[in-house]
Amino acid sequence: MRVLKIMEIRFPSLSCAIFDSVKLDIDLTCSVCLDTVFDLVSLTCGHIFCYMCACSAASVSIVDGLKSTDHKAKCPLCREARVFEGFVFLEELNILLSRSCHEYWEERLRTERRERMKQAKEHWESQCRAFVGV
Repeated sequence: MRVLKIMEIRFPSLSCAIFDSVKLDIDLTCSVCLDTVFDLVSLTCGHIFCYMCACSAASVSIVDGLKSTDHKAKCPLCREARVFEGFVFLEELNILLSRSCHEYWEERLRTERRERMKQAKEHWESQCRAFVGV
């Protein structure tokens, strides 16, 4: 059984130790928006991004999501292909970050909601135009 001990969160990095012998420093800066990651996803190459930034990098809308990503899409950092197919939401780290810096998290949440609503509205308007034939 592994023991993971969170040592300290310093935005934008996380330091933790496994078994008191292995120390990890994880950079929590999204390389797309250059802000602290929000609604974190990890691609199969191991790079961490904001969900909206990952969607943007994969050229998909928030509504369609990362599951609709073309298999040729590449990681914006390492340029490896097929990394979006096995993406993973990092819910536990999301919760940890939201509790560690509540004010920042609330502001980002408001900003993200506005952007998601905007993209959803644009998506449904285009779907309606397509349905009507305009």
